[in-house]
Amino acid sequence: MPIDHYENFPVASILLPARLRPAVESLYAFARSADDLADEGEALPEQRLESLAAYEHALDRIENRQPPSSPMFALLTKTVTDHNLPLRPLRDLLSAFKQDVVTTRYESFDSLLDYCRRSANPVGLLMLHLYRAATPENVRDSDAICTALQLINFWQDVAIDWTKHRIYLPLDDMARYGVDEGQIAEGRVDARWRSLMQFEVERARAMMLSGAPLALRLPGRIGWELRLIVQGGLRILDRLDAAGYDMFQHRPQLRAWDWLVMGRRACGMKISLSSMQQVG
Repeated sequence: MPIDHYENFPVASILLPARLRPAVESLYAFARSADDLADEGEALPEQRLESLAAYEHALDRIENRQPPSSPMFALLTKTVTDHNLPLRPLRDLLSAFKQDVVTTRYESFDSLLDYCRRSANPVGLLMLHLYRAATPENVRDSDAICTALQLINFWQDVAIDWTKHRIYLPLDDMARYGVDEGQIAEGRVDARWRSLMQFEVERARAMMLSGAPLALRLPGRIGWELRLIVQGGLRILDRLDAAGYDMFQHRPQLRAWDWLVMGRRACGMKISLSSMQQVG
C-alpha cells in the first residue's frame, strides 16, 4: 500500500457505507483529475495553471448556483448540495495543485506544513463533513493524520520526486544534517542521510500518533477505515526504518503480511493508545 496520489479517499473500501460512495467518488474524481492536470503529461506550466483556473471557475459556478460546466462537476454539485459541503477545502486543493506547478523546493518545515494544509488536510475535512463529524477536536486530529500521511508519502518518494525535479525535504533540515541535492541525485545513503531521515520519519510518526485518537472516537465503519489508514502510514515508516532509509533502492511496499500486521494493530489501538497516555 504505497501512500500515493489521492488513494486515501476510500472509494472502493468495503468499510465505506453505500450511501456515501457516490459522494466520495465525485470528490475523488475532482481531486485526482486536478492533481493530474498539475502533475501528469507534457503540458507547459502556463497550460497547467490555465486548466486549474477552469476548475476554480467551475467551483464558482457551484457557489453561484449556476449550471455545472461538465458531467464531473454535475456530480460534484450534487455531492456539495446533498451533503452541505463547504467549498473551501476544494479551493485549498486547487491552491496546492497550482503551487505544485511553480514550486519545487521548500525552505523550511513550516512552509511544507502550509502546503500540506492545503494539499492533504482538505481530504480529511471533507470526509468528516460527509460523516457529520467535523467538530473542532476531530478536525484537529484529522489534520494531523492527513499531514502525516502526506509527509510519509514525501519520505518514501524522495527518489521519484527527484526525477520530477522536486525536493520536499525542507532545505534547512538538509543543511543542518549536511545533506545536499547532489546526494539525492546520487542516491547516496550514508550516516548524514540516515540521521536526516530518522529525524523526518520520527517527526511524521509523532504527528500520526497525535491524531490517532480520532480513529477511536469515530464510530463504526469510518473508525475502522481510519484505524487501517493510520496503521498503514505507521507501517510505511517501519519499512523505512528497516531499510536504513534507503528509499532509493528499497521504496516501501506493503505486502499481504503487512496487512495482517496492520489489522492486528488496528484491533489493538485502543489498548496501545491508552497505555501511551498513562505513561505520558
